Amino acid sequence: MIKKSVIEVVKGATETNMSVMRRFSKRVSGAGLVRKTRNARYNERPKSALKRKNEALKRIVKRAAYERLKKLGKIKDAPSYR
Repeated sequence: MIKKSVIEVVKGATETNMSVMRRFSKRVSGAGLVRKTRNARYNERPKSALKRKNEALKRIVKRAAYERLKKLGKIKDAPSYR
């Protein structure tokens, strides 16, 4: 659900375009619209429990297969850089 905010700025008779833009941008930042938009931009939905479970099971199977190949000597240990 997206909440809409209407920010309206009316240009005065002797006001310049730059001052109107400055006033508008101050109202937008004062309303917190930029911050809310940036937060919502990278927001990700949490994964469902079933999807997390399936991913964990895939990791377990993959790790077991790797350990088996390592035990058989088909994969050498990777050098540790720590």
